[in-house]
Amino acid sequence: MTVSTDVEMKNASSPAAEKDKEKTKVDVDAQSIQEIKDQIKQIEKAVQTKEQRFVLRVLRALPNTRRKLTVPVLKSLISDSSLNSFLEDEMETDDPSGSSQPSSKSGKVLPEVDAYIHLLVLVRLIDNKRYEDAVICSNKLMSKITSENRRTSDLIAAKCYFYHSRVHELTNNLDKVRSFLNARLRIATLRNDFEGQAVLINCLLRNYLHYNLYDQADKLVKKSAFPENASNNEWARFHFYLGRIKAVRLEYSTAHKNLVQALRKAPQTAAVGFRQTTQKLAVVVELLLGDIPDRQIFRQAVLRRALSPYFQLTQAVRMGELQKFNEVLTTYGNQFRTDYTFKLILRLRHNVIKTAIRSIGASYSRITPAKI
Repeated sequence: MTVSTDVEMKNASSPAAEKDKEKTKVDVDAQSIQEIKDQIKQIEKAVQTKEQRFVLRVLRALPNTRRKLTVPVLKSLISDSSLNSFLEDEMETDDPSGSSQPSSKSGKVLPEVDAYIHLLVLVRLIDNKRYEDAVICSNKLMSKITSENRRTSDLIAAKCYFYHSRVHELTNNLDKVRSFLNARLRIATLRNDFEGQAVLINCLLRNYLHYNLYDQADKLVKKSAFPENASNNEWARFHFYLGRIKAVRLEYSTAHKNLVQALRKAPQTAAVGFRQTTQKLAVVVELLLGDIPDRQIFRQAVLRRALSPYFQLTQAVRMGELQKFNEVLTTYGNQFRTDYTFKLILRLRHNVIKTAIRSIGASYSRITPAKI
């Protein structure tokens, strides 16, 4: 009897619980809408005062904003009717009542604001893995960006370039945007658009390295000047790509310096994936230099699991155990290929053999003639 009563009570309270849940969702959406409207005011203020710091503040909040993007939120902000088609497919799941309608806009929307809202829609599509729609959305966004010649949109345009490149990478069509990125880099350089230059150089380097075009990547680095005024995040990416290029070209000392700089420039409390990827390459480069990485690196909480294969690799190289080295390659070969470190690790075979020979020589040197 007690069990059945509990079940009946739960069923009876279910509609009320659902109602409260729906109300909470509406409240959260309303709060998110207000936050984005405040961001739009910041962008408008930046246009009026010609102060880019207000736009920079908005873009720094993008990682937090993207978690709050729902169909009702975006529907209430969109002024470009062509963007509604990218949200229609999600209306049944995200907004069953269909009560959310685009808010009526009075007056003309600033191109910077329009581009920012368009960017939010693109980010939403990427997060929902609707990559084909994201490509179409991104191409439309690029048409808007390239048709405007406003310095106040430089920072937003730079962020749009990044996601344009990213969505083509996710659809395995990264080579198709290479000419576009090169063209925009020339324009950004002529306009002294420092953030745009930094983002576009990094996008092109990533593009070349994705297809193992290391010579072209090296030529780009030599022929272009990375802007000193670029953000720390862009500097971190640039140093990482430069480290990869130098490592492949056997310039291990320079590569290691660049990777250390990348780790210093990267956010220390965020961007865990970037730090893991950079540290993996740094470990391999340090081994190629003939040094053994500090054991404390492998003990860091955020790196311990990711660096586990590289810790075993380090042990094999340090002890000069060729059999263990081959076992590590066999076990974690796919992981090393995913990390783009496999070919570099193959070069370590000579280091392992040298260490083994040195160990054997040291053992024989301890044998005195009297013992023979």
